Amino acid sequence: MINLSQLAIYPIKSTAQVSLPRAQISPFGLNMDRRWMLVDQNSVMLTQRNFARMCLIQSRFDNGVLEVTAPEMPGLTISLNNETTQTRAIVWEDTCKAEDCGDVAADWFSEFLGTPARLVYFPENTVRQVDLNYAKQGDVTAFSDGFPYLLISQASLDDLNSRLKQRPKQRQSQHTGQRMGQNLEQPVSTARFRPNLVVTGSAAFAEDSWKKLRIGNVIFNLVKPCSRCVIPSINPQTAEKSAEVVKTLASYRMRENKIFFGQNLIAQGSGELEVGMPVEILE
Repeated sequence: MINLSQLAIYPIKSTAQVSLPRAQISPFGLNMDRRWMLVDQNSVMLTQRNFARMCLIQSRFDNGVLEVTAPEMPGLTISLNNETTQTRAIVWEDTCKAEDCGDVAADWFSEFLGTPARLVYFPENTVRQVDLNYAKQGDVTAFSDGFPYLLISQASLDDLNSRLKQRPKQRQSQHTGQRMGQNLEQPVSTARFRPNLVVTGSAAFAEDSWKKLRIGNVIFNLVKPCSRCVIPSINPQTAEKSAEVVKTLASYRMRENKIFFGQNLIAQGSGELEVGMPVEILE
């Protein structure tokens, strides 16, 4: 039997994962997923692709407040009901209406990242249409890269970890200067791949062939395989980079010069998801 084994959101785009026991479906994805984003002086998104330290920024919700922490930084609180200034935010080719969260937040993130950064919010009345090559009119998302949901299977991750364990990692001998083989010591976690949904009980990469599934009362369409950038090479606990994950994936998950791992989804209707729910493959 296939089950939902993990639910996760990323309240501020490209920052740390927040695992949840249950989550509500919202018009933009899981409730509060990627509703905030950091932007530069030109309103363009900031991500781990250029600022790996973003993975160390932790978020949690408490009584209508978003609480943010990061190493060697004081805590930051952002009221969900604050008055904000209308602005814009650019995610890839999309320019979205957004709300600026103020100078206190901007100063905090700028100090931690060492670059000018402002925090913006994706309001309820903003519409960002999902690519019509894969979705229908009215399918929307917030500040995600392109789709409101991402699914991976535990079996696919286990398969990757088995290959990583066998793959020699190159390091340089302190004595001879020669390149030497060394296996990765720890398996990589789902957090590197930033999924919203993780499922167990399937075969590795069975999700590649799925077209539609049901979890609880919610039906999801699997609309596009997820192509991968450098972010899986970043350790989410330390922000250190290692090329081994991406190199290993490239050895068996590359086609058309892109590396694929996971599936992008769009939900039909609304409802609540809970860890442990059965996953029914409809197509």
